[in-house]
Amino acid sequence: QVQLVESGGGLVQAGESLRLSCAASGITVSIYAMGWYRQAPGKQRELVASIGTTGSTTYADSVKGRFTISRDNAKNTVYLQMNSLKPEDTAVYYCNAKLRRVTGLTYDYWGQGTQVTVSS
Repeated sequence: QVQLVESGGGLVQAGESLRLSCAASGITVSIYAMGWYRQAPGKQRELVASIGTTGSTTYADSVKGRFTISRDNAKNTVYLQMNSLKPEDTAVYYCNAKLRRVTGLTYDYWGQGTQVTVSS
């Protein structure tokens, strides 16, 4: 059974930092494309950051220079370091794991989400 368990969310003031963790079980994060998404009230879920199997990373323009995604293969955990937080970063943050086999079979797993609230 695959589980992605997010933690580290909370209430902070603008300018402060948080580090989100996504602990995986049932899969090996090093062979999955791992991503952090967020969804604010009334808005669509959006990709915040991703890290590929080679370690390559991508970021939404809105978080470039402030957020850093990383992966600890030994702990089977993915992190999202969020610095200089802004009120517009307020959302539920979700961890995602994707794997597409050469056969075309795709695996797509989600965590339950963790709330991040940034006050002004």
